[in-house]
Amino acid sequence: MAEQGKIEALYNKLNAEAEAGGYHLNPDKDFTKELVNGLLVNEERYGYPACPCRLASGNKEADLDIICPCDYRDPDLTDYGACYCALYVSGEVLAGKKKLASIPERRPAAGLPKKPAFPVWRCSVCGYLCARENPPEVCPICKAKKERFERFL
Repeated sequence: MAEQGKIEALYNKLNAEAEAGGYHLNPDKDFTKELVNGLLVNEERYGYPACPCRLASGNKEADLDIICPCDYRDPDLTDYGACYCALYVSGEVLAGKKKLASIPERRPAAGLPKKPAFPVWRCSVCGYLCARENPPEVCPICKAKKERFERFL
């Protein structure tokens, strides 16, 4: 277990970054701080903050997709209202309009090829580019809504 002061500091940092980027941490602070503790333990163990709900290999290059925030966060938020470990939740979940449920694993099993490249989406307001299955709910730069994104590539 990480020191309480480190957990609190990382929690505050992640919360500030999430809110500034149009994301939200899980409102259950005790649960969320347990996840933050897991990130700190994994950072000490592997040298990077791998998702506390997945098995990391200890090879940073092989685990890049599960370093928090993982590659699967945004599609999980869009489809289920939370990321795989429920550290991040959607505005609907935060407002109590949607309940959390089990989230299927998107990460390919070991030995299987990773999913091909995602389409690139462009925010028509500020030009922000992102590569993912669907555009984000809110642009992390200018806060424009999903409808303002267009497929770029």
